[in-house]
Amino acid sequence: MAPMPLNVGNTAFMLLCASLVMLMTPGLAFFYGGLVGRKNVLTIMTQSFVSLGWTTVLWFAFGYSMCFGPSWHGIVGDPTHYAFLKGITLQTMFTGNDAGIPLIVHVAYQMMFAIITPALITGAFANRVTFKAYFLFLTGWLIFVYFPFVHMVWSPEGILAKWGVLDFAGGIVVHNTAGFAALASILYVGKRKVVENVAHNVPLIALGTGLLWFGWYGFNAGSELKVDSVTASAFLNTDVAASFAAATWLMVEWMNAKQPKFVGLLTGAVAGLATITPAAGYVSLSTAALIGILAGVICYYAVALKNKLGWDDALDVWGVHGVGGLIGVIFLGVFASKAWNPAGTDGLLLGGTGFFGKQMAAVLISSVWAFGFTYGMLWIIDRITPVRVGVAAEEKGLDTELHGEEAYPQGI
Repeated sequence: MAPMPLNVGNTAFMLLCASLVMLMTPGLAFFYGGLVGRKNVLTIMTQSFVSLGWTTVLWFAFGYSMCFGPSWHGIVGDPTHYAFLKGITLQTMFTGNDAGIPLIVHVAYQMMFAIITPALITGAFANRVTFKAYFLFLTGWLIFVYFPFVHMVWSPEGILAKWGVLDFAGGIVVHNTAGFAALASILYVGKRKVVENVAHNVPLIALGTGLLWFGWYGFNAGSELKVDSVTASAFLNTDVAASFAAATWLMVEWMNAKQPKFVGLLTGAVAGLATITPAAGYVSLSTAALIGILAGVICYYAVALKNKLGWDDALDVWGVHGVGGLIGVIFLGVFASKAWNPAGTDGLLLGGTGFFGKQMAAVLISSVWAFGFTYGMLWIIDRITPVRVGVAAEEKGLDTELHGEEAYPQGI
């Protein structure tokens, strides 16, 4: 069989998309950094940038192989097959579709997803987790949650993929797993002793949101892994859903708080981006607008519920990413249309009852596993090294206590 010829356009596009997704992790660092207090800015930004480095190491060593190597019962790939990217040369082509891109491009693109996913979780336990515990958490969570779900959903040999579950760009794999891991982490770690619910730097949040929104085009449109009309619809669906969600959140909060809040607008945009992610390449433009509106309302009230229940999810990871990813997968089960992606399927509204049921089952499985494993892993880590910082460290601020650095040194 002759090797697939290189498609220069698709290769260039996917390298650009990988770069955009990489930019989302620094964007997340700015977003989270602006939301926390002045004494904890560097700590939460460090957690994102540590993922940028350490996740790459794990991905190179065995992560890509666990995700896309030969399957073990459809659950996880053989970690030795592509270990240290052995056997991958300039001539090795990605065979998952007819895109004509080198395998090294697929390795790079998927690596950027692996980097940002665990970093999303850090906003939930902001200001109260030791760095040693976070490092162990990052490693274990990638190995036992993220890598297996990538394989199950996105590898052709994955059990959920074979079953017919769809997730265009990470509603299950990224946002749902991260969101419910966040919920488990806040319930295990407990509430902050020193609560700072006022964002210390709103312009920093806006910068982070802009970078996330910009990078999300690579996140969603790039998940087609080539350039075609589905790529274009996924691109526009991403912007439409984010915009409608931002406007909806703004108006809902305006009605409740009697003032239009800039941080609410920014948070609503991120909720819309998370919610459209699984459906971006499978639904119409009008559906994307509806999904954005629903995301703005549902995620806003999910955060309100979290507050009512007293869960100390510091930066609303569960309400935005967990709930956004969950409802996005469900909406995909309802609204999917082969008219907008012939390689997809039809959702509940077009007679796809079985597909809707599979989406519901998949999101339940991912939620339960991410929550249960995360809670158990934190318990194990606590036996090795304390997960939580002491009260004195919380009062002093983790930047100085854990890292010996300050974002805003006094007198400067």
